[in-house]
Amino acid sequence: MSRLRITLRRSLIGCSRDQKDTAHALGLRRPRQTSLRPDNPAVRGMIDKIDHVLSVEQIDEDQG
Repeated sequence: MSRLRITLRRSLIGCSRDQKDTAHALGLRRPRQTSLRPDNPAVRGMIDKIDHVLSVEQIDEDQG
């Protein structure tokens, strides 16, 4: 199972309300804050919506 390390690299000032709400749903409140989320289509859609203020890294977790 893989996870995504999502970092808010820019401020949300000037972004629309729905973009701010999307960042908050990802667990990001302040610039340079990082959140770990599962790699699934719902999270990928949220990332695509605000990709201009995010930095995303994929982390592979070994099972067993």
